Amino acid sequence: MPLPPVFYHYFHTPLPYTRTLLLQEKIHQLQLAARRSSSHHDILLLLEHRPVYTSGRRQTEQELHTERARLTSIGADFAVAARGGQLTYHGPGQLVGYPLIDLARTSPPIGIRDYICKMQKMIQSYLQRTHGITHVPSDHTGVFLDPVTKIASIGVQVRHRLTTHGFAMNVTKEPLEWFGHVVACGLADVKAGCIVEAEGKDVRVEDVVPGIIDAFGTLYGRDMVKLYPQNAGELGEAILALEEDALAAGEWLRVPSPN
Repeated sequence: MPLPPVFYHYFHTPLPYTRTLLLQEKIHQLQLAARRSSSHHDILLLLEHRPVYTSGRRQTEQELHTERARLTSIGADFAVAARGGQLTYHGPGQLVGYPLIDLARTSPPIGIRDYICKMQKMIQSYLQRTHGITHVPSDHTGVFLDPVTKIASIGVQVRHRLTTHGFAMNVTKEPLEWFGHVVACGLADVKAGCIVEAEGKDVRVEDVVPGIIDAFGTLYGRDMVKLYPQNAGELGEAILALEEDALAAGEWLRVPSPN
């Protein structure tokens, strides 16, 4: 029997990180409840965040306290996430993808390692096919332009075989200066790259969304269907409420404030 489609939604306004975490948790709970009757949907959220540094599960409380004070002083938010990985940055100019899918839909279920591998290949395939950007192999998770330049990161969480968190791909130059204030993902000798620098021409985040949707469907073997929040019940209400919050938050800093 063919797998059901993945419903996708793209947010046009950068989102506050903590509220987006709450949306992921809301969807996770809706999926858990509906899975008992096999009526749950798989979702792909595509978005940008307002400037925020996020930690993974590997930082100590002392490290978090020190970094929170330093990084909020330059104008970013700081949040603790339950994903894998270490400290990183999200913000405008970077496409973030949060797949919330049921790994148990297939028989046997998709393993976590295979799920992450497909995500990495999805980004690599998109960059090569659409922008002519070739990745280099790396022992580290993520997508690299060369041994010391990383263009995309991956950090996921899986509970009850339902996924949250996902990937982040730098599109414009805007995130790069923010990345310069941290050792992202614990890789001291690695800097951030982006599509605009690698391809040598202007690209906007909204330009890459259709290709990422297509690549996701291809790599995971799923049809991709646009989600219309006004027709999506409790899920749609939560999405629309987050969009209102994002608009109400107003402008964000384009560059870090000097210390």
